[in-house]
Amino acid sequence: MGNNGRKTASDGKAAVLYKRPPWDEYFLEIARVVSSRSTCLRRRYGAVIVKDNVIVSTGYNGSPRGAVNCIDSGICKRKELNVPPGERYELCVAVHAEQNAIVNGPPERMKDATIYVAGFEADGTVADARPCLLCRRMIRNAQISKVVYLNRSGEIVTVENISELDQEESPRN
Repeated sequence: MGNNGRKTASDGKAAVLYKRPPWDEYFLEIARVVSSRSTCLRRRYGAVIVKDNVIVSTGYNGSPRGAVNCIDSGICKRKELNVPPGERYELCVAVHAEQNAIVNGPPERMKDATIYVAGFEADGTVADARPCLLCRRMIRNAQISKVVYLNRSGEIVTVENISELDQEESPRN
């Protein structure tokens, strides 16, 4: 074997033993794994920033450094107050995955990069990972040029013009 995962067939042609995933699927799968570090009781999000097919930074949604994690305390203030999804985020202690990925990465590597975002409900079903308004602003300021995310149906959505994200409201707002 040894030929990059290929073996030679008896007729001399290479037989591929596996299919490599396209880059978008590959980095979204990494975002899914990153989301497993989330400290939120309601949803898990993971973000991966990539430039030239090299990972620049990762982030997941969770409490700021030094703050008590909701997953550790078992308390979600928004849930306790029956706040509907998309409202009163000032009550939430968490920092979004996109925000963490941006602030944890080197600013000089953000320009013209791509951010991949995947999200999951507490029960493991796919959540819409379209960045919220605040995250879209941070993505713009970081000069990230492309956003790739999973929508609620699990479909890959690619946005190469960040202003297109502002055309309709995010379910996460």
